[in-house]
Amino acid sequence: MGYITRETAYFDAPGPQNTDDVIKLCVSRAEEEKINTIVLASTTGATALSFQKAVKGKDIRLVVVTHVVGFSEPGVWEFSEKAKASLLADGHTIVTGTHVLSGLERALSRSARVGGGSRSEAIAEALRRVVAVGLKVAVECVLIAADQGAIGIRDEVIAVGGSATGADCAAVIRPAHTSSFFDLQVREMIAMPRNR
Repeated sequence: MGYITRETAYFDAPGPQNTDDVIKLCVSRAEEEKINTIVLASTTGATALSFQKAVKGKDIRLVVVTHVVGFSEPGVWEFSEKAKASLLADGHTIVTGTHVLSGLERALSRSARVGGGSRSEAIAEALRRVVAVGLKVAVECVLIAADQGAIGIRDEVIAVGGSATGADCAAVIRPAHTSSFFDLQVREMIAMPRNR
């Protein structure tokens, strides 16, 4: 057979109201395809804790990617220390790394002296607008996790992102390092919002 058939869920709109469905879909797909790693974005830890409950007792490891320290306020990490302790106690991994599709580039594009967009930001904007904000987040989290050594680049992972809070987009991705960005492959969409 030269093809496989998989289901994809499409939500009417992006947002945190889709989180519970995304969690169920991701755990089901992970078990079906024997994928043992889910990479997910979590700003405060709330989404990560919801995933943690769903994978309890299963052979699924979470790699939680957080905002960098200072993302919303200088010197402040938004992730809950209580969530961190709970996740680590269950053997999950937390990664905090610079946003690879913006990072230093954002400082330059926002600067009145330099101005202008960058190629990295163009890739990010294309993912946001052509597919979904959550896919941009999911791809970026996979890149960050691979660069930090939290995941390998040979085995597929399930990657999860959202639009501001919660989760509304998930995909099966073959990871790559940021320096080899075009080796990354979005192989299957699990869920995404139809309207953005």
